[in-house]
Amino acid sequence: MQVKTDAGVPPNVCGVPKLSVIVPFYNVRQYVPDALRSLRANAREDFEFILVDDCSSDGTAELLARGERELPGAVLVRHERNGGLATARNTGIDRARGEYLTFLDGDDWLAPGYYARLLEAIEGLGCDFVRTDHVRCTARARSVQRVPHGRRNVVLSPRAAILPAHRSTAVDYAYAWAGIYHRRLADRGLLHFTDGLRTAEDRPWIWRLHREAESFAVTGLLGVFYRRGVSSSLTQIGDARQLDFIRAFDQVVAETAADAEAAALLPKAVRTYCAIIAHHLASIEKFEAPVARKLKAMSAAALRRMPQDVLDEALASMDLERAARLRRLRRRPVLAGRAAA
Repeated sequence: MQVKTDAGVPPNVCGVPKLSVIVPFYNVRQYVPDALRSLRANAREDFEFILVDDCSSDGTAELLARGERELPGAVLVRHERNGGLATARNTGIDRARGEYLTFLDGDDWLAPGYYARLLEAIEGLGCDFVRTDHVRCTARARSVQRVPHGRRNVVLSPRAAILPAHRSTAVDYAYAWAGIYHRRLADRGLLHFTDGLRTAEDRPWIWRLHREAESFAVTGLLGVFYRRGVSSSLTQIGDARQLDFIRAFDQVVAETAADAEAAALLPKAVRTYCAIIAHHLASIEKFEAPVARKLKAMSAAALRRMPQDVLDEALASMDLERAARLRRLRRRPVLAGRAAA
């Protein structure tokens, strides 16, 4: 991915920033002012804000150019072609110089002073990464979404928080922006996303963090406002980009199968994969007809690629409706051309 940087001398040239905030933007012009305003309300001399324009075509780029001038510590990076959220975040990670890193999406916003409190939390706990709750915003409705992990403000093993397989756990709470991460994770290659993934990019990422990082904690700190129902969001679009979830979960299963504790962890990975397939099948009417057919074919092929004994256990643990739907799909003939990702 070719990039251009419009900034001259980066901020804090005399020292390493305490925090790098990575914010990708793509065709979210109406939301850019809210995001930039909230970043200004979080600015500090030792913070840098890496704004990544992923080749927007709707006027987002012009707003970001102005934002770079007005936001202390801002660096604007422009992609010369659209690469998707995973690639845009990787661009930001590669440019980041901070002792700690965090993320924000370009259509979301923050409470004033939130990053200072988040930084205080991770420095006080002294762990590799901290996960936080967030506020989900759908039209005028607001609801608090909590990390599915009971123990708060205690440093724990990320690996120990993956299981049990039959219950939602911290590894299912994949939002990259709901947390803060020490630079040593980036140095170990644990913060980068799978390049080119258009959706579910955070699933292999969060699984890798929980398998390979050494310590984490959960805090109830609130400050990220996550905007749901945005028309440009891939969660609202039924085109072929949605099918990248199959590539993402294939990666989760393959990497987990190579883990020393694969026998314990694979049931969770496979069950989650099955649940996501069932979720998409249940709302298949939102997909364009050719994409719906491809979804069924690719999902059938994915079920056949999974470890079959683990898949049997996963289906036996699911409710009857979802299990029956997946078993029917599993028996579906797979045509090589249609099953190809």
